[in-house]
Amino acid sequence: MTTNHLAFLFFTFVVGFVLFSALLLLLRKRPWCSCHVCEAYLSSSWAAEFDNLCDWYAHLLRESPTGTIHIHVLGNTVTANPANVEYMLRTRFDNFPKGKPFSALLGDLLGQGIFNVDGDAWRFQRKMASLALGSVAVRSYAFGIVSDEIRRCLLPLLSSVADRGDGVVDLQDVFRKFAFDTICKISFGLDRGCLELSMPMSEFAAAFDTASRLSARRGTATAPVVWKLKRLLNVGSERELKRAIRMINMLAEEVIRQRRKQGFASSHDLLSRFMGSVEEEDKYLRDIVISFLLAGRDAVASGLTSFFLLLSRHEDVAAAMRDEIASVTKGDGDDVVSYERLKEMHYVHAAIYESMRLFPPVQFDSKFCLEDDVLPDGTFVSRNTRVTYHPYAMGRMESIWGPDWGEFKPERWLRGGVFTPESLFKYPVFQAGQRVCLGKELAMVEMKTVIVSMVTKFDFKVLQGGRTIKFVPGLTATISGGVPARVTRCVSRRLP
Repeated sequence: MTTNHLAFLFFTFVVGFVLFSALLLLLRKRPWCSCHVCEAYLSSSWAAEFDNLCDWYAHLLRESPTGTIHIHVLGNTVTANPANVEYMLRTRFDNFPKGKPFSALLGDLLGQGIFNVDGDAWRFQRKMASLALGSVAVRSYAFGIVSDEIRRCLLPLLSSVADRGDGVVDLQDVFRKFAFDTICKISFGLDRGCLELSMPMSEFAAAFDTASRLSARRGTATAPVVWKLKRLLNVGSERELKRAIRMINMLAEEVIRQRRKQGFASSHDLLSRFMGSVEEEDKYLRDIVISFLLAGRDAVASGLTSFFLLLSRHEDVAAAMRDEIASVTKGDGDDVVSYERLKEMHYVHAAIYESMRLFPPVQFDSKFCLEDDVLPDGTFVSRNTRVTYHPYAMGRMESIWGPDWGEFKPERWLRGGVFTPESLFKYPVFQAGQRVCLGKELAMVEMKTVIVSMVTKFDFKVLQGGRTIKFVPGLTATISGGVPARVTRCVSRRLP
């Protein structure tokens, strides 16, 4: 009894000491501010006028003369100024790394994966990924997988939905499952049916969503010491995050085990190329697997979901796309258009870019300033300050896109009928500079192939399509409540 009593007293003392230390740190950091922006953030009063935090940020950035604002309680400078973006991502790249604070936020989930590291570790992974993704053999391999998944799974699923009574399906859910299957094959050379998992794949997907949401929540905390303390004590949201990451690790371990079992010396998938070039450390390979899943499932699914949501509201765009597709394919009737013919579809390409201008899969990205600096718009940034560029807000800036920024107009990307991209520093949906997305072309080809295959055979009417779009907090844009849509066969393609 005495031993238990002493143990209880010791535990109470430790917890009390930790809480007292946290309070002192909190007071020293002074995570509050009396300016109207910080007060609105802390009180959440912005929610009375805006449905999403990103929409409030976009409003503030449009109102700012420089396109830059400060959220003092977060120690964060947020910008939608293309000159600042170029300065951070190219001109002064070395002074704006991801930084240790950012790595700490996402470290439990992403580990030392390419999205969460700087320096030599980042350069090595980027070099490996560049060699793989730049390979003609890998691109051909990936296109073959996407085409096969469309023929075998996606189109039959949509056909069955269209032919049943209500014809309703959640497009977001469909795209997330499709993207997960394709990324497993492209990145790991595995069909998820071959994985020997202890629970249904849906539970692993839910764990990934939970980990993304809770990791992102860390970045919105005005006092990081709070989530760090919760992690130390293994309570609340941090306990939930730990449980989700444990499940994700089980999935990664099974992927690695299966890849080793099947061999990787002559395989074209991305994981095999990494495994053949480095000493096989499971922790390192685990971080690679998670990075591929994040980019390949969430980003692609987000891009496709927002595209069909917008397309449902703009029948004229759907009609123009079908006209271009018919002109290019000349009605050959193939379920999947060839890679070469996809390149000729400039209007389709423009429509995808326009969709991601308004709804980028990754709404913002943060760096940390190493040494005191001054951005091109005159904003002083002190060392260790978080600096965020905001693609979601940038797509809504009149100073960048003109007074019609709120309109869905694929034509803004066409010059004489030919797709003409803008500077990536005006449109950093795929990042820009030295960290520009290496999977950009692969993602565009996958989305373009899916879209062309779907719009030529089906019409999609999003139910309550005029409702306000609300996003679930996370590392990529996910629409709350999904995107339920009624699927019908196109009249011109209706079967007898």
